[in-house]
Amino acid sequence: MAQVMMAIVTSEVISITDLSALVQDQSCGAVVTFQGEVRDHDGGKEVSRLTYEIHPTASEQIGKITTSVLEGFDVVKVAIAHRYGQLEIGETAFAVAVSAHHRTEAFKATSALVDEIKARLPIWKHQVFADGTQEWVNTA
Repeated sequence: MAQVMMAIVTSEVISITDLSALVQDQSCGAVVTFQGEVRDHDGGKEVSRLTYEIHPTASEQIGKITTSVLEGFDVVKVAIAHRYGQLEIGETAFAVAVSAHHRTEAFKATSALVDEIKARLPIWKHQVFADGTQEWVNTA
């Protein structure tokens, strides 16, 4: 079973470099990372600001989701962080780092973690567009 080095929901800036360092292991030939950044557009509209709101159980849920996904993969270490609060364009909103003995398993696990956390973590995105309109997006 993989060692979960970090699985957090935070208002602090996320560093993919720090997450990657947490999963380093001399037995591993692969470290795969994903870094989701706040973009300046969505659905053909210019995004002027974005806020993530969390459910009170989000911090607990990210660990549970991570552990459940990892049951299907042969990876060594994992570190995951998702931001909440107001984020600026270009800031990292969500990051995952996975180490494994071989790259294929690291890529597959990273993809599965990203998909499941985005689908199940109780976080809601509030986007305000340059034209003054706004929307709430997804959610778990």
